[in-house]
Amino acid sequence: MATEWVWMNGEFIKWNEANVHVTTHALHYGSSVFEGVRAYATPEGPAAFRLQPHTKRLLNSCKIARIQSPFTEDEINAAIIEIIARNKHEACYIRPLIFRGAGPLGVEGRKNQVDAVIFTMEWGRYLGQEAIEGGVDVQVSSWRRTAPDTSASLAKIGGQYVNSQFISMEAHDNGFSEGIALDYNGSVSEGAGENIFVIYNNVVYTPGIGSSILMGITRDSVVTLLKDLGYEVRFETISRDMLYIADEIFFTGTAAEISPIRSVDRIQIGAGKRGPITKAVQDEFFAITSGQKPDKYGWLTHVRQSEPAAK
Repeated sequence: MATEWVWMNGEFIKWNEANVHVTTHALHYGSSVFEGVRAYATPEGPAAFRLQPHTKRLLNSCKIARIQSPFTEDEINAAIIEIIARNKHEACYIRPLIFRGAGPLGVEGRKNQVDAVIFTMEWGRYLGQEAIEGGVDVQVSSWRRTAPDTSASLAKIGGQYVNSQFISMEAHDNGFSEGIALDYNGSVSEGAGENIFVIYNNVVYTPGIGSSILMGITRDSVVTLLKDLGYEVRFETISRDMLYIADEIFFTGTAAEISPIRSVDRIQIGAGKRGPITKAVQDEFFAITSGQKPDKYGWLTHVRQSEPAAK
C-alpha cells in the first residue's frame, strides 16, 4: 500500500513521516472530511477522473462540517496532480483528507488547528475483479441511514462512516459482499459506500437526495451516460420489495466503479449476472476512463500535462 510521497499541509513528505498527534480531534470525534478519486491509465498517461467535482465536494463538506479549509480548490487540485506524478502511478486511488488536528479535547473542536493530507495507493476493484461481470451478493442491512435532521448525508464526513462500517461488517459476517441501507422512512437509500441503480421494465430508477444519499460523482456520471444511451432515468422513492423483482441492479462509486448485483437477500436478480443495461453503461464508462473513446464530457485531467516541481 505504501507509496513514496504524501502531501501534508502544503509540503511533500515521505510516507513514514506522515503522522498525527494522539490529541488529534478527528481521532476522537470523527471531525474529518474526505474524498476518493481515481486516476486511470490511458494511452496519454494517468488521468484523474472528475477531479474538479471531487475537490469541490470536499470543500462543500468542509463548509457543512464548519471546518475551515486551509487550502483552495485550485491548490488541492494541483497537489493531487503532482502527487500522482511524484509517486509514478499509471493508475491509482487518491485520498484527500481535511481534519481538525491536535489541540484541546472536547466535542467543540473549532479551536483546533486544521490539517490537510493527500495520499495515493494502488487499489483494484473494490468489490473484487470478478464483480464487474459476475456481480455480487448483497443483503438489506438492519442498520438504516440517518434522518436528514440527525446528520448531513450530502457531506463526506469521517464520523458519519461509522454507520457505513456497521452496514459492511454485518453484511460480511452474514456472508455477503455488501449491504444496502434503507433510509429513515424504510425506503432504499444506498450501499455502505455506493449509490444504487434499479432497473425494471427498461426504466432505470435511483433514489433521490431525500433518501439520505450521498450525491455521488460516479452516480452523476452514470446518469449522464444512461441518458445519452437513450435510457429513461427516474429519481424515485424505491421500496425494498422492488429490489427483489428488478431486472438488474448495480452499485456505483469511486471505489466500486460500476458493479452489478446478482442477488439481494439471497433472491436472484434477473438472470443472476450482469444485465444488458449494466453492461452498456460499463462499456461506455470504462472506454472513456481508459482513453479508448474520446472524453467528450471533459471528465479526465491528464497528469503529464503538468510537470512535478523540484523536490
